Amino acid sequence: MLDLLLLRSFVAVIDEGSFTRAANRLHLTQPAISGHLRRLEAQVGKPLLRRTTRAFEVTPDGECLAAYARAILALNRDAMTQLSRSTYQGNIRLGVAEDCVNASLMRALREFVEDNPQVELGVRVGIPGDMVVAMRRGDVDMVLGAQCGSHEPGRLLWHEPLVWAWAERCPVRLPSPLPLALFPEACPYREAALTQLALAGIPQRMAMLCTSGASLRAAVEGGFALAPMPASQLGPGLVTLSEEHGLPPLPEAEFMLMINPSGDQAVLAALADRIAEHLCPTPIAEPV
Repeated sequence: MLDLLLLRSFVAVIDEGSFTRAANRLHLTQPAISGHLRRLEAQVGKPLLRRTTRAFEVTPDGECLAAYARAILALNRDAMTQLSRSTYQGNIRLGVAEDCVNASLMRALREFVEDNPQVELGVRVGIPGDMVVAMRRGDVDMVLGAQCGSHEPGRLLWHEPLVWAWAERCPVRLPSPLPLALFPEACPYREAALTQLALAGIPQRMAMLCTSGASLRAAVEGGFALAPMPASQLGPGLVTLSEEHGLPPLPEAEFMLMINPSGDQAVLAALADRIAEHLCPTPIAEPV
């Protein structure tokens, strides 16, 4: 009999294209994922992946098993859904910080809605501070976003450094006053950056007020401004500047799920579990 755990790891490796990313997705270690694949290959008696130094290819037998694995996992999920289908109902209003909106989150929300058809889920994207205020007003039931040094109660998903992002091809010597690209007030990254610069006595100016992650990234990639950014979101074309470049250290960004205590705690906890299952930090770039 095929083990669901092994099949789930196998499908995750194919979907993510990486043993490391599959391990992060399933909250396991890379050796555990590799062990699952070896056990599955031993069960079926055939190689499922053809490994190279940097990647892997799915063998014809692996392609065949992957199709069955997806069907088996879907049937297992459907069976569990049918047994608990009537548990949750009502409306959920989820507030999400823009930098947390990604394909993994959307998959988690889609699966939750599919598994709980009597729940109507609406998503509102904005700045974390504004989302928390909306939650206190009762306009939002749950908030997914980052904190930097504040102590709003919630469920910690992960934490990572907040860094100074700069264009990779631009000179490291920075102008004075320091040109900044920032989100509007109530953004935790903005507050942390301005506080640390003030404490260090470093003059700064608002070079660009951004309303989206795309505009903030464009300002930094073009060398127009410096911006505080979670390390995992640097991406190609951006580098981290540090104290060696005369900049003060920034606090860590803590990515949290915050739940309105007046909401339906059972359904909100179920949604929080589904989000936590899918979200994980991406590899963090090293400072230059």
